[in-house]
Amino acid sequence: MQDNSTPLSVMVQADGLVKIYKTRDTEVLALQGLDLTVETGELTALIGNSGSGKSTFLNMIGGLDRPSAGSLRVDGRNLFTMTERELVRYKRDTVGFVWQNNGRNMLPYLTALENIMLPMNLSGTRHKRARALELLETVGLSNKKHSKMNMLSGGEQQRIAIAIALANKPKLLLADEPTGSVDSATADYIFDIFTELNKNGQTILIVTHDMTLSKKVRRVVAIRDGKISSERVLKEEFADRVRESGIDWRAEDTQDEYVVLDKANRLQLPRELLDELKLTGNKVRVSYRDGRIEISGPDTAEESKT
Repeated sequence: MQDNSTPLSVMVQADGLVKIYKTRDTEVLALQGLDLTVETGELTALIGNSGSGKSTFLNMIGGLDRPSAGSLRVDGRNLFTMTERELVRYKRDTVGFVWQNNGRNMLPYLTALENIMLPMNLSGTRHKRARALELLETVGLSNKKHSKMNMLSGGEQQRIAIAIALANKPKLLLADEPTGSVDSATADYIFDIFTELNKNGQTILIVTHDMTLSKKVRRVVAIRDGKISSERVLKEEFADRVRESGIDWRAEDTQDEYVVLDKANRLQLPRELLDELKLTGNKVRVSYRDGRIEISGPDTAEESKT
């Protein structure tokens, strides 16, 4: 059921999201009050070190994991209150998932065409073959429709995976490291597919370690220690140049970076700034001067008191 408290322009609304994994001896806090809004029609990248919580968050949005606390709504529906049957329908019809491990994307004994048709068989979609052929053309692999997984390169498998994820026309496409195991030329091609889909209105959320790819995305959200720490926004002069081969995306400063305040007005300072402060404790001085907030390390006298 649609939740009328969520605006139609919002695809993902996470508020104070917490996830705790428990073992017999320990508890691991994977998400620590994460807040994030993704607008309908956005192409957003999530970045962060291993263990930062980004894949946990993606799995929750995909309906594959349940939060421990907080609120998570996708397309206006509260994932907290869904029954198991509603969750199955949600995973089938609302979200499409592209995994980094192609073994999770395709069944090896089916052809590419059959793999793309499979989700439509489960949803009762009509004109399945025509839709599958259209998707093969979208990812540039019409000539591979009869190929099975072992006949396709890693990049081709990933492109077929995108077609499979789009089969039931999901409102939200999720991709976990979609370029993580392919060469740079194939990664560029895959990103071009995402860009074209997004131009046609597809909402896309990508988890990536690929810094070249992330520097081409209009909005990049960085997760650190289970919270949103900063956002990067593509500079206007680069916004319409993502396909230009003459730009060195790894070297160019293509984005403006902003530290994000959470709902308690807390922020995480970028690690490189903390390193420059050479802190030996956990205290900093904060002052407001000439329209700017200044953060500095404690003086020697203060440090000696701690």
